[in-house]
Amino acid sequence: MTTIIKQDDIIASVEDALQFISYYHPKDFIDAVHEAYQKEESTAAKDAMAQILINSRMCAQGKRPLCQDTGIVTAFVNVGMDVKIEADMSFDDMVNEGVRRAYKNPDNVLRASILADPDGARKNTGDNTPAVIHYKMVPGNTIEIHVAAKGGGSEAKSKFAMLNPSDSVVDWVLKMVPQMGAGWCPPGMLGIGVGGTAEKAMLLAKESLLDPIDIQDLKKRGASNRAEELRLELVDKINALGIGAQGLGGLTTVLDVKVLDYPSHAANKAVAIIPNCAATRHAHFTLKGDGPALQTPPNLDDWPEVAWEVGESVRRVNLDRINKDDIQDWKTGETILLSGKLLTGRDAAHKRLVDMINKGEPMPVDFTNRFIYYVGPVDPVREEVVGPAGPTTATRMDKFTDQVLAETGLIGMVGKAERGSAGLDAIKKNQAVYLMAVGGAAYLVSKAIVGSKVVAFEDLGMEAIYEFEVKDMPVTVAVDSKGESVHISGPLIWQDKIQKLNIK
Repeated sequence: MTTIIKQDDIIASVEDALQFISYYHPKDFIDAVHEAYQKEESTAAKDAMAQILINSRMCAQGKRPLCQDTGIVTAFVNVGMDVKIEADMSFDDMVNEGVRRAYKNPDNVLRASILADPDGARKNTGDNTPAVIHYKMVPGNTIEIHVAAKGGGSEAKSKFAMLNPSDSVVDWVLKMVPQMGAGWCPPGMLGIGVGGTAEKAMLLAKESLLDPIDIQDLKKRGASNRAEELRLELVDKINALGIGAQGLGGLTTVLDVKVLDYPSHAANKAVAIIPNCAATRHAHFTLKGDGPALQTPPNLDDWPEVAWEVGESVRRVNLDRINKDDIQDWKTGETILLSGKLLTGRDAAHKRLVDMINKGEPMPVDFTNRFIYYVGPVDPVREEVVGPAGPTTATRMDKFTDQVLAETGLIGMVGKAERGSAGLDAIKKNQAVYLMAVGGAAYLVSKAIVGSKVVAFEDLGMEAIYEFEVKDMPVTVAVDSKGESVHISGPLIWQDKIQKLNIK
């Protein structure tokens, strides 16, 4: 029997799902992080997971984004062949209208991150459209849609290779994961696609991330095919790498590994990895012709009660009264609470600053003895000073770091994940420091921001330079003034510990 599905119901369902996933984690993800948190022995990793869990509860209660990067929308649409759609818009336009309404919702404004002309003007489209949409025509009289909002930091860590037929998928994955660093905000899931063609492998990897975390169930029942064998082998071997939460070193790097495969040409073995992140965002709904398909809120009693304690060894820092001499004794792994005025700036701002330096133009603000936070915040709503404002991946700023530190008087940076070799060299050369905030705890971080104003490059929108007034903003010393990195030392220490535990 033919089902009639209306345009407005499709739009409303997409809008509702995207708002829903902006502030509700899937329960399977929360359960898995909590289990990892309870068994974690690394203090730094346990602290990072505590902040993720606390942030999740706060976002669910406050209905504000889990992460300042509210993602690029991907939709997987299965259209039943016995469906008739009453519409005067294309299906792409209907999905994009749902995206537009979700991201412009005044009660929970979501950050617009999509840029048109990606290798040219890179102009923000203003409403986070267009989405990336994949279609299948399937038997039936319903429309099934999976929507996901994928953060740029985790998407940037995607890997692909065309292996020889005899090459080991496991060996390649174990080689790639350390190269991915911590910009995808582990612990999370890895989606792996094997087979097909180059584009099919990538699509399989992305689609696999829509499945719930169920690795413990798989361990109990055992593998029934090669894809499941790969999952079981990889999840243990990846965790044995010791990368840990936020790359700080620890017992849990992945909560699950998903594998989908597809027949391939005899000469090829395409393999792709796409990670999710600490802001795992996806939802599924089915349109049956009886109105919009709206999400059901979870029971927040199911969220674990986790406390985050600073500890007695914390160093409290007044950013308004600090100079280069003061930071020389800071040690990697040390917890710092920042208070005072903190500048912000990310990719576009750094590029403009370097262009101004090269032209001999004066800086738009005085950076002397200041710290800069790599962030693009969400716009505030109601009484907020600023919306969720978690860190962005610091390695993207590495190519600018030496010149900016040398020419502006900056002495410190705050961001997410590790620094690359260029960044480490620049930090050591200029005797600066790099501090790490927890990726995936954006709403929690924003509560430490008590004042905010744009001080330069207002035309860049979320990439403008802000001046935040912060009070007890929690960070970790990730790279000290001698260039020592906790993202190098931490995983090495925990890889060794895990090997010794396994021997026992």
